[in-house]
Amino acid sequence: MNNHTPPKDPEDTNSVLLKQVRRRAGSAQRWLRDGEPTLARQFAAVGVLGWIIVIPALLGVWLGRWIDSWLSTGVTFTAALLFLGLLLGAWSAWRWMHEP
Repeated sequence: MNNHTPPKDPEDTNSVLLKQVRRRAGSAQRWLRDGEPTLARQFAAVGVLGWIIVIPALLGVWLGRWIDSWLSTGVTFTAALLFLGLLLGAWSAWRWMHEP
């Protein structure tokens, strides 16, 4: 039994492939023009990634503590919003690392 779905329109597939090739070529040209990033620049990128993850998590804790104190619910909202903040921060960091 074959559950193979029919291929998408070849024009759409070629369009996506062409965009990826252009992005990769642009990345290679940027690397040739700018060279290897310095150690300071690499440390700065790691620092930015850290803050991209930490800030939403801290905002989630702050908002969760405020809601928990307002509703007297212990740490229910703090835990939930901390988790949500970490997810948002991780997603933002992933997007930042994969932007063209």
